[in-house]
Amino acid sequence: MFSILEAAGWPIWPLLLCSVVATALIFERFYQLRTSLITPKGLLEEVLQKVELGVPGSIDPERLRTHSPLGCILASTLKAYSQMPMAKEQELREEIELEGKRIAHELERFQSAIATIASSAPLLGLFGTVVGMIDIFGSQSGVSNNPAQLAHGISTALYNTAFGLIIAIPSLICWRYFRSQIDDFVMTLEGSSEKLLKHLIRKRV
Repeated sequence: MFSILEAAGWPIWPLLLCSVVATALIFERFYQLRTSLITPKGLLEEVLQKVELGVPGSIDPERLRTHSPLGCILASTLKAYSQMPMAKEQELREEIELEGKRIAHELERFQSAIATIASSAPLLGLFGTVVGMIDIFGSQSGVSNNPAQLAHGISTALYNTAFGLIIAIPSLICWRYFRSQIDDFVMTLEGSSEKLLKHLIRKRV
């Protein structure tokens, strides 16, 4: 491994830093963006059942808010309804949307960092390639060629190009996967809030 790093030259170090950061962020996202943490099974049904039985007061909004993002949006729906019990459905929906945007922003955490690494890693690899090309041309200048410098320049160019792609491709794939997951979670949260809101309005009527 050390021989590869030595052959790749100093431009490889920024790429290694990017790889460490990307790996840490991707593992963090895989852990945090789990269905059991974002939209736990049975929570919506439990809240709807308590509302149906006419005991919404038995629901602790603060405990529900800290339970999960789903619990947070449900607590916001209950809070908006309790504060404006006679408000129109559109007014209640606008109030809930503010909390929904905040939750969506939380789910987006570190997405921009992963996207930045995915887009910048090939450029860093290209930079290493340029450095390697400079070494190659430098080895050909003068009266006598320098085979060692030529070999080092080729190694620098190829290794940095490869490392840049090795980092960028998985980062881009993971970013797109997380993007799809977040979109699915946001749709689920919106649907759950809408279902609870319509249930509350129906009970009011």
